[in-house]
Amino acid sequence: MSGLLSLSSGEIWLDDRRVDIAPPEKRGFGMVFQNYALFPHMTVAKNIAFGLAMRNVSGSEQKKRVDAALSLIKLTAHADKLPGQLSGGQQQRVAIARAIVIEPPLVLMDEPLSNLDAALRIEMREEILRIHKTLGLTTIYVTHDQDEALAMSDRIVVMKEGVMQQQGLPSDLYNRPTNLDVALFMGYRNLLPVTPATSHSGFAVGFDENVLPATAVGPIQGVGSMIAAFKPDDVSLGETGLLATVSEVTYGGRESTVKLTLANSVTVHARVRDRVNEGEVVRFSVPADHLLVYPEPAKPAMRS
Repeated sequence: MSGLLSLSSGEIWLDDRRVDIAPPEKRGFGMVFQNYALFPHMTVAKNIAFGLAMRNVSGSEQKKRVDAALSLIKLTAHADKLPGQLSGGQQQRVAIARAIVIEPPLVLMDEPLSNLDAALRIEMREEILRIHKTLGLTTIYVTHDQDEALAMSDRIVVMKEGVMQQQGLPSDLYNRPTNLDVALFMGYRNLLPVTPATSHSGFAVGFDENVLPATAVGPIQGVGSMIAAFKPDDVSLGETGLLATVSEVTYGGRESTVKLTLANSVTVHARVRDRVNEGEVVRFSVPADHLLVYPEPAKPAMRS
């Protein structure tokens, strides 16, 4: 979309304007990169003003827009500093200000938070959302982080090898992924083999008499082997369900992360509030509408 690489097929339109035939500098998009890409010899203010200067915006208008951008990113007091004097989060704010100060019709962000530590990543995620909503921007944000995608998006598109797998509201993709690749990206890290149900209609997951009803996603008829996917949050411990042995417990305050080992040595990851101990034998269940059945892929699906 930026024009840095040529299209292999198709066209890109923005409103009623075809943009893929224009060079990058003529598309008018704001871009924020993973590595900030700030000019180390320029002050914060001059970095932000760079795009305006390249567009021959008048000096007075440049100052007006730069001052407004500095206020928006809360770095007015740092206007005369060099990028090397700023923290990683502050540098990323400057990169965002440089992208938006040109008043672009579209902002492209390529994994802008991946170089930050976990706490700062969450803080900057909230900051980007604040700026986005304040200015009413249209933004395409590339990320491999499921949490970022869910927290920041109005709509999500999941891509694999250049092919769109699913697009829609965050809640739609999270609750009903259309295929196993999307499910894995959305945190469905538990995978179990599926057998035809005996005491339930449809499909069941389990071994011998210990089974759980499951829900097929899309057409399954005629499919060979199948697999069921579910999230750690969907696991409940109780008096019924599949038998498993607690093989690992990681305490996390309100809840613990638990590994359960089934009779066939498959490991199930769970987040539970029940107090359990390693070596304890438990039963667990998953709601049928959260235990989703897919055709098993011929080659390994991507994992998040």
